Amino acid sequence: MSVFVLLLGFPGVGKLTIAKELGSLISAKTVDIHWFNNPILRLLDEEGTAPLPKGIWEYTGRVRQAVLDAITAYSGPSANFIFTHAGVEGDERSARTYQQFVEAARQRAAVFVPVRLLCAEEELARRVSSPARRDHLKTTDVETSRSRSQQAVVLNLPHQHALTLDVTFISPLESAAAIRDHVVTCLPNGS
Repeated sequence: MSVFVLLLGFPGVGKLTIAKELGSLISAKTVDIHWFNNPILRLLDEEGTAPLPKGIWEYTGRVRQAVLDAITAYSGPSANFIFTHAGVEGDERSARTYQQFVEAARQRAAVFVPVRLLCAEEELARRVSSPARRDHLKTTDVETSRSRSQQAVVLNLPHQHALTLDVTFISPLESAAAIRDHVVTCLPNGS
């Protein structure tokens, strides 16, 4: 039985860090959002200060679809995957991206487990300000982080295996363990 875990959360919440911890707990490959975005974004403004061109996300969506198609076609039938996505409630592009993951899981007959990662505004701002994030083309804009926390909601589409986890005061390993425990309950016969 294959499992697709989708970690949803705002930039800085710790999606990739938690994914790495979770990957060792459930023997899964991590496929980070930046695998899809960075090949395209690195072609643009290296400083990351210029506004992104309209339509750029269409190209990152194509990269994501190519990766998902390759997983569907070529990965072993019991291979597990953890994906990350910064989905925002009410955003059509976020919902389309979510559906790409749902469809790939369906094609592989994998158990799909969406996990919303939440974090308090102040802690999220602290995390997002880390200079190391810029090296990976990750946002470090504290004001944008605060604004997003105040005005937006992490994507919350109904799903039978959905989990919402507040990671403000728990470590990445504790977060990963909680997700692993939830994943086990989603498997047929809890295996």
